[in-house]
Amino acid sequence: MTGFIRAPGLVPLTPVRLRPAQRTVAHMAASVLLDYPTPQRLASHGTVRVATATLPGPVRERLWGFLDTAAELGEDALARHYVETFDLKRKCSMYLSYFLTGDTRKRGTALVRFVEAYRAAGWELDRDELPDFLPTVLEFSARGDPQIAAGLLGSHRQGIEVLRSALTGVGSPYAAVVEAVCLTLPPVSDEVRDRYLELITSGPPSEMVGLNALGPLEPFAPGGTNDREVRP
Repeated sequence: MTGFIRAPGLVPLTPVRLRPAQRTVAHMAASVLLDYPTPQRLASHGTVRVATATLPGPVRERLWGFLDTAAELGEDALARHYVETFDLKRKCSMYLSYFLTGDTRKRGTALVRFVEAYRAAGWELDRDELPDFLPTVLEFSARGDPQIAAGLLGSHRQGIEVLRSALTGVGSPYAAVVEAVCLTLPPVSDEVRDRYLELITSGPPSEMVGLNALGPLEPFAPGGTNDREVRP
């Protein structure tokens, strides 16, 4: 009998070469598909399929695979799965800074940095959502400043990889969409891989705080006014 267990492994994904216009389409599609599945967003799935038809196979196949599964599940089942997955499982959080800071005092600073990054590109967040929400960052990459967005995504790559692994572990169809995003990002470095293993084993920091620079840190409930967008 051994006293060791195998540490969770990071299954590498080989990045896909994309033209800037293709990356824009991929990130906008992922932004739509990873957001809460309102009737309006579900109605746009056909448009997403058409828009992504010319993306490289590995990216397109994952996005289309999700679209097929979403159509099979239907609106109610998909919405229930979204809440059960992203609202109730810590390692499936869609809030990027949560993986590095948890609910600690550092999170307020991290959220401010997202806001400042948007403003540096001349954009303001126009939705009732925290600024580190992955669909928001992906929309900013597609519609705002891709270079600044690349910095945000790159500095939180560990969290994206933890999210990918967690979604795969629970068998969520959303894992395919996050994989598609990862395929558009640079290769994972050794430093990111080591930090990923630490995060997936121990989870985000858990020091609880009551206040921060942007108010309560609890994720907003899905739905509501989440239909608003990032606008210049």
